Amino acid sequence: MTQQPRVLSTVTGSAGQAFAALFRLLKLARPDRPIHPQGLGLAGQLTRTGNPAQPSGIDWLDSPGTDPVVARFSRSLGLPQALPDILGLALRVSPTSASAGSSTPAAASGTNPADVLFASTGWGLPGRFLLMPRLDIAGATLTTLVPYRGRTGPVLLGLRTLNLPSGSPASGEWVLGLSWAKPGGPWRACGELRLNAGADPADIPLRFDPLENQPPGARTYAWTRRLRKPSYRAARRPAPPAVGHLKDPGHPTGSAEAPHQSMTGTGRNSMSTVSQLFTSPAADVWRVIADGWLYSGWVVGASRIRDVDAEWPRQGSRLHHSVGAWPLVIDDSTSVAAVEPGRSLELVARGWPMGEAKVEITLEDRGDQCLVTIAEDAIRGPGKLMPKFLRDPLISARNRETLRRLELMAVGGAGKQQG
Repeated sequence: MTQQPRVLSTVTGSAGQAFAALFRLLKLARPDRPIHPQGLGLAGQLTRTGNPAQPSGIDWLDSPGTDPVVARFSRSLGLPQALPDILGLALRVSPTSASAGSSTPAAASGTNPADVLFASTGWGLPGRFLLMPRLDIAGATLTTLVPYRGRTGPVLLGLRTLNLPSGSPASGEWVLGLSWAKPGGPWRACGELRLNAGADPADIPLRFDPLENQPPGARTYAWTRRLRKPSYRAARRPAPPAVGHLKDPGHPTGSAEAPHQSMTGTGRNSMSTVSQLFTSPAADVWRVIADGWLYSGWVVGASRIRDVDAEWPRQGSRLHHSVGAWPLVIDDSTSVAAVEPGRSLELVARGWPMGEAKVEITLEDRGDQCLVTIAEDAIRGPGKLMPKFLRDPLISARNRETLRRLELMAVGGAGKQQG
């Protein structure tokens, strides 16, 4: 192996492992789909015009034909619609026979379906190799970002919108022009893609794998597999036993014998949620929670308690805490929004200039044991500006440690009245 391929192998391998680590972190907040969490299912057909004068070197692309297509349009980071995001369009193409003029479906010709993934990038150089957040899909350009390997070298594929009613893929037929290019060469038109969302637009459960499902005559380079495969494997790996979905913070669907974590992105509970089965009864845990002077001992981030209202933890009562490490501490307060003694406590924790968070603590009595759940999310201030897929794993990690500290204090008898 020469020095240049060895360096490329090292760089892409390291980058691939880094992406995989990021995907594993994101799965804490999004167990099902760490990126492209919500999408729109589409269906239609791809008409290939062929490339008789200047072939690309990929058999499928150079032969005319019409292929059925199932597609999914999505926003990569899942940011609010008002913010730019990296747009993605995943295609599952059922190629017809490679012979010119044939309309034999893939199932009949023995050709397997191909998955081709496009993302919003630039169109020229070097932009076609750079992911670019876009707000408007109608003006976006989409490419495969990394090239396929054809008979005559690397080949990029690209899509540009030709027609999009009302600027939304869900509003009517979306028509895109298909092109191919050598990495440094001009784009050459080679087909047209027509997609429709159907009468009832909805997401689809289909998973795409461009490394395993390639168009006829196209191959992936070894360096692209090293770059992409670890993150694909991490994304498809089943969520760990401690990760699942909660319909109700106090009743997790996963195993209660180990710390349980969830972040439900839709519905009533959109808070980052963790649970742990304590070896102490609920009464012992509540005694710790009901003693406001003990909060700095188990709430991660609280460095000291300066004062506690005498009626704590009644609704409307407040404790005054400091956040941070000396000498960089912030003085603020936490108030009780709702309480059911011995069972639940809802708090509004302030830590300006970072903002405010809503915290729900729930106790489920199980005799000599107690299932304790903490659900939390930012509600005001700069902290809420951080995307949920970034802030949820951080909140969950902190609250897992908070639960461990709370259990130790409950087991040790903290908060109990001394006789």
